[in-house]
Amino acid sequence: MFLKSIVQTISVLPFLWPSISAQSTTACNNSPSLCDRAYNNITQLGAHDSAFVRDSTTDFSTSGNQFYNSTVQLDAGVRLLTVQVHKANSSAGATEWHLCHTSCELFDAGKLSDWLTTVKAWLDANTNDVVTILVVNSDNAAASDLGTEFSTSGIDKYGYVPPSSTSAPTTWPTLQTLISNNTRLMTFVASITPSTAYPYLMDEFTFIFESQFTNTSPSNFSCQPNRPSSVANQPTTALNSGRMFLMNHFLDSEQAFGILVPNVTATTTTNSQTGTGSLGGQMNTCTTLYGKEPAFVLVDFFNVGPAIASVDAANGVTAVTGRKNVSTEVLQQSANSNTGLRNSGSIFGVVIAVVVAVWFGGA
Repeated sequence: MFLKSIVQTISVLPFLWPSISAQSTTACNNSPSLCDRAYNNITQLGAHDSAFVRDSTTDFSTSGNQFYNSTVQLDAGVRLLTVQVHKANSSAGATEWHLCHTSCELFDAGKLSDWLTTVKAWLDANTNDVVTILVVNSDNAAASDLGTEFSTSGIDKYGYVPPSSTSAPTTWPTLQTLISNNTRLMTFVASITPSTAYPYLMDEFTFIFESQFTNTSPSNFSCQPNRPSSVANQPTTALNSGRMFLMNHFLDSEQAFGILVPNVTATTTTNSQTGTGSLGGQMNTCTTLYGKEPAFVLVDFFNVGPAIASVDAANGVTAVTGRKNVSTEVLQQSANSNTGLRNSGSIFGVVIAVVVAVWFGGA
């Protein structure tokens, strides 16, 4: 009888082993070690102006902030996507909400709802991942305007709703809790009046504070709070407010008419782990100031560096699963490529960009 029990036990082990193995290797945002970490207790890599791509499809537009689209960004480990939303008119004259870089005359990446549909498709296919979207509300869209775009795409079903819309929570859920509850999308808007009809649209500066976002020199990077104004240059106040720290880390270069465009030349250094003006070095500086790692780091051309290396180091992640490799090279325009309006924008678009950039500055 005893021998029979042993044989029966051994016989079921092959069937038990796959489930045991799968459980032990379950990864949240590409790492099993992150599953039990609170959302605000990890560092997430952000793609600045995620939808504005500099590649052959845009004639290597000088306004492009990334070499690869949002889907590739997510595949490669980016977990924060930022976009600028502007009001535009359709060919029929109807109001639409588009992703535009500073102005729609300069760079129009299409409708917000279309872009959200691609992010939803990625979330549908990657069920163990939590994604954050930060919308720069350039034309003061109401919650109902943006909420309609989210509903149209269907991505709103993943939206996380905070316990309060007016103050940061004392404790954020873990990644595993967000995944188990299928509330795997965090959405912050800069800025918006909260609405009970769209409670997943969180006002950014209620929950997050940022460092300065306009920098043209590596020596200008700062850890000091810049926005919201209530905590500007007050690191202790910012941290004690419960807000999460978003560290902006990208360089611009000044062009004609005072227009600032992404400094692609400096990216190899800017996104590296060490050196003057490096991502890793600045993260260490900010960690010393605040006593904890930044919750988000926002970069241009995320693949170069690669920027994810500094984020993995901050999170103590040494092994990842499910992350796809992307070239770490700076994409170059071929000599026989045709360039057009997408590369420089119309003169009208450039002038408009100067005016709008005073506040938004391509953030």
